[in-house]
Amino acid sequence: MLVAMSARPRAAPGEATRLALAALALVAACAAPPPPAEAPAPYALVYAEDFAGRGVLEGFTFSDPAAWSWTDEGGVPSLELRGESSYRPPFRSPASLALVPGILVRDFDLEVDLLQTGRDYGHRDLCLFFGFQSASRFYYVHLATTPDPNAHNIFLVDGAPRRNLAEVAAQGVDWGRDQWHRVRVERRVGEGTIRVFWDRGEEPILTATDTMLDWGRLGFGSFDDTGRIAHIRVHAPAARVSSGDRDPFR
Repeated sequence: MLVAMSARPRAAPGEATRLALAALALVAACAAPPPPAEAPAPYALVYAEDFAGRGVLEGFTFSDPAAWSWTDEGGVPSLELRGESSYRPPFRSPASLALVPGILVRDFDLEVDLLQTGRDYGHRDLCLFFGFQSASRFYYVHLATTPDPNAHNIFLVDGAPRRNLAEVAAQGVDWGRDQWHRVRVERRVGEGTIRVFWDRGEEPILTATDTMLDWGRLGFGSFDDTGRIAHIRVHAPAARVSSGDRDPFR
């Protein structure tokens, strides 16, 4: 809403334009982005979740269910990681995981909106999991503020502590405060390529090559931070049914 303030001196046209653009940028930063497009070529949509109600969480598999909840704060229904999980993985890797129900994928394009709600520090993170076969075999993307060999990289856990697959990046990501960010992960097993895109950028911010794991579940989480997940879209050439009858964290 605009309010007239006649007592205030009128800004020069250039200054007024700059002020208006700054206000619009602030509004855009705080608003959730729209859901991803439904059918980018060449793959079909095999999974979508907008978290319309609390009941959708029942199908997810959590490393610690007490750490997760449903929220629609700010008018954005989402899955929320509220605090550190009590789960302790068999090898050094993230403790908070939420695995998507129902499907296994090999090649895929994953798009999701992420909001980091933790304190500001070098390893402030959220993670995306794929190729998840067990609590000791999976890949994950760690998105953090400051890169180093243990942060802001693509990692493999394969019966041993996590191992980074990419070179240490020149810079991390700026999570900001109360800002949603769109993340895209592309996996092509035949070529071994893994590419991670940030906020609709045309060039990946992280890349790696590995073929150790193929079919697996997808998921989201963190080492020990908090955040929210919204508007999940998975496109793939094929998907397999995941029965979900076994909890890999127990």
